[in-house]
Amino acid sequence: MHVMKQHSILTTAGLALILAIVTPVMAVDDEDRQALVEIIQAVESGWENGDGTPFRKHFLDFEGARYVETGGQNEGLTDLVENHVEPEGDALDDFDLVFSNVETHIEGDFAWAIVDVELKATIVRTDRHIHKRGYETFLFRRTDGEWKVVHTHSSTRAVSGS
Repeated sequence: MHVMKQHSILTTAGLALILAIVTPVMAVDDEDRQALVEIIQAVESGWENGDGTPFRKHFLDFEGARYVETGGQNEGLTDLVENHVEPEGDALDDFDLVFSNVETHIEGDFAWAIVDVELKATIVRTDRHIHKRGYETFLFRRTDGEWKVVHTHSSTRAVSGS
């Protein structure tokens, strides 16, 4: 009986120690995951509103940065914002962009997220309605304690019948 009690106490102490170690790590992961999701939401809003502010805030501007979208690319943050994000604000009416099913992965100071993408809009100059679905991958690096987007790759296709 004494051996069983001692075994039970050791098991309980062991579980308490594991929880004490794992729980703070899980809390940090949850905070990091939430930070990544909030960045993705800000980027979604920036695209919809033709606003480069979230990109300038959350993207790491560095030489060699490239952002890929369905066969095209922007080289550098300024190119992305000034030649893609902001002009789309004027080129598209009723732009509705939805990032959903956000799946995040974190390994130290490197992280990535994969999201489902759906966009609907009307092209101003032709009055043509577009409806596309696909996926986007975001790569992140933690620098100076903050997560920054270092690369994105988006690929969408027209939805049948649109």
